[in-house]
Amino acid sequence: MNETTYINLYGEFSQLIKKNSAEILNLGRDEAFEKFRRKGFPSPKNEAYQYSDLSKKLNNEYGMNLRRLKVQIDQNDIFRCNILSINAISAFMLNDDFYFPKYQKDKLQQGVIFCSLAEAEKRHPEIVEKYLFRQSGKSDDGFAFFNSAFVQNGYFLYIKKDTNIDEPFQLINLSRAATALMTFTHNLVVIEKGSVVKLLVCDHVIDHTEFFSSLMTEIFVEEGATFDYYDLEECSDKTARHSSLFIEQSTDSNVIVNGITLTNGITRNNYHINLNGERAETILCGMAIQDAEQQVDTFTDITHSAPNCKSLELFKNVLDDNSSGAFSGKIFVAKGAEKTEALQTNRNMCLTREARMFSKPQLEIYTDDVKCSHGMTTGQIDEQALFYMQSRGLSNNEAKMLLSIAFTSDVIDKVRLKSLRDRLLYLVDKRFRGELAHCYNCKIC
Repeated sequence: MNETTYINLYGEFSQLIKKNSAEILNLGRDEAFEKFRRKGFPSPKNEAYQYSDLSKKLNNEYGMNLRRLKVQIDQNDIFRCNILSINAISAFMLNDDFYFPKYQKDKLQQGVIFCSLAEAEKRHPEIVEKYLFRQSGKSDDGFAFFNSAFVQNGYFLYIKKDTNIDEPFQLINLSRAATALMTFTHNLVVIEKGSVVKLLVCDHVIDHTEFFSSLMTEIFVEEGATFDYYDLEECSDKTARHSSLFIEQSTDSNVIVNGITLTNGITRNNYHINLNGERAETILCGMAIQDAEQQVDTFTDITHSAPNCKSLELFKNVLDDNSSGAFSGKIFVAKGAEKTEALQTNRNMCLTREARMFSKPQLEIYTDDVKCSHGMTTGQIDEQALFYMQSRGLSNNEAKMLLSIAFTSDVIDKVRLKSLRDRLLYLVDKRFRGELAHCYNCKIC
């Protein structure tokens, strides 16, 4: 991997990056760059990245919008990615700039803030300063340093205490450029005590060119709050995505994270969840449908820091053609975290002999009186079930498709938003049929 290009780029343009950035992101920028300069990008020699090789994508010649030039768009025309019946409050990141149309902003109730990180630090510096970097700053990942060196903005979502919001929030990430483009965002979500919120994040591309997106998101769920986070990737085979999600949960909080990859090029998803308060509960799950040369690598790290907490982890991959996948999941139970209940499951189905899947489940326990387990299986399609369905008149392809849909259904069942769950079932069905799975009323895809 050629870090020299990015090191030289920072040396030449660091002042320009700082000038056009949210000021708070500049505080640790030079330090992050020095760590990146010394450490570089993780390579397959690094155990956590053993099956993630992003070198080919990183060696492309990308542009960066360091001057924060605005793309000329009609917000009311292009930004219409509404999932049927979801009635979401929708905002957008076009490349790495935040847009919030007025007709959407008018839906916000009192005590809710949804804006860019740059705007948030001006209007609510006390909140941003309290939370930003509190989790991500502990990371020793070279990609985290890379993001912190070059990032200039992101989105900010804040929900005041005891606020129950029926409508979900939707953040739509759009990649649009005439030539290869690299983008960076650092996002912050704060859900205060007793609130109930849902957030759907969708990734799309408008132009079929080379994109590399570096995403870092910190989420804080305070005492007794409930938060749903759904992440849907529908991009192209020319995209590369590196995403790191950090979640800190307080006492009696309840969180579900569900990441679904339908179309992509190369994707690396990192999930770091810290159950930092007693009786906190989390469900972390995801699925990927892969074919051609697509690659999805999932890394999870769930830390039980307090007693009486529960975590359920479920990831599934369906791999066709020459696609490849990896799953590395770690559950860490700290000393004093008694009565922990943790279950980790990874299931994978390879539809061809050329498809490859690598899995590494891990448990690290430093206390007594816990219920922890992990399990992993990778195999081919059930031949007996396939034979049975064909004997009932289904073709081989139709039978395989139905078995693949059934294989992924329990991940979609974990979605607590019915309108989104129904839409995902439709999209997954279309994906397995090889049809274009466009979002309802979406003007971009």
